[in-house]
Amino acid sequence: MKKRIFYFNFILLFSIICIFTILEASSYAATPKLVSKIQSAFTDIESWLIKLATPAAAVAVGTGIFMKKFSFGDEERLRMGKKVVRTSLVSYGFILAIDLILAAIQSLI
Repeated sequence: MKKRIFYFNFILLFSIICIFTILEASSYAATPKLVSKIQSAFTDIESWLIKLATPAAAVAVGTGIFMKKFSFGDEERLRMGKKVVRTSLVSYGFILAIDLILAAIQSLI
């Protein structure tokens, strides 16, 4: 259930960003102040999320490594540590991929 909510929020945010970039490119008049403020806000939020995601991923990977290191042979802790490391790396890669996709879309428009 939580994954559905996350994916729904992600698709909603991504579509809003795409709509605002398309609206700006197709307008023949000057860009309204509201649209330019919203676009600059999305750019600021995006850069803030990238800056926040890097240390968060590092902390998650470190936590997973420590869980594996101090499991003392407990199979459940080993599996949980591996899962935490794998999930955090995949999530960080996903965030970086979103940044690349948005940069590619913005360069095309």
